[in-house]
Amino acid sequence: MPIFALSDAPYFPPVHLAEPDGLLAIGGDLTPQRILHAYSKGIFPWYETPPVLWWSPDPRFVLFPDEFRISKTVRSLLNKSAFHFTINQAFEKVIRCCQQVKRAGQEGTWITDEIVRSYTELHQMGYAHSAEVWQNNELVGGLYGIRLGTLFCGESMFSLVSNASRYAFARYMDQLKKEKVQLIDCQVYSEYLESMGARMIDRKAFLQYLPQSL
Repeated sequence: MPIFALSDAPYFPPVHLAEPDGLLAIGGDLTPQRILHAYSKGIFPWYETPPVLWWSPDPRFVLFPDEFRISKTVRSLLNKSAFHFTINQAFEKVIRCCQQVKRAGQEGTWITDEIVRSYTELHQMGYAHSAEVWQNNELVGGLYGIRLGTLFCGESMFSLVSNASRYAFARYMDQLKKEKVQLIDCQVYSEYLESMGARMIDRKAFLQYLPQSL
């Protein structure tokens, strides 16, 4: 099946035309408008070097808030308020820290400078959000993602000290539950998120959440 080459128009082909690995389209730009249009269709950008690659995998890796699991270690940290927690206080610092994380099997990072610029603009527009944890006034962990209605699309997280990202996720999950978020999109499988309760669902089932969330 051919890979669709995008034009300047913010158009995407139907997601059922994606390759078996989830690759749907190539090219286009990373304007906030195109990124939001992509998320509204169950599509996200993920690439290390240009051109931009757009994905819609099947199955989809997601986390339902009620299925979120907290380890005993993190629960102990929560009970002790081991870190200072904030929301949307240091978005660009968080995404820059995520950009510097070295991940197994990757030579570079998919969080390019263009991604940083676009998602920072989305943050200024009110769509991209960050959660931060601090220790001795230093940023030591956090996460960021895109919020569309009752859907939160998690993008990346980082830790500079043990369990800092898990702490951030646990505290932010409390906030998402209060805001009636129904689903966290984790996009692709990771053992780390599986340990917190994330699991695979069919893309068709995932897409059913989008109309309710936008």
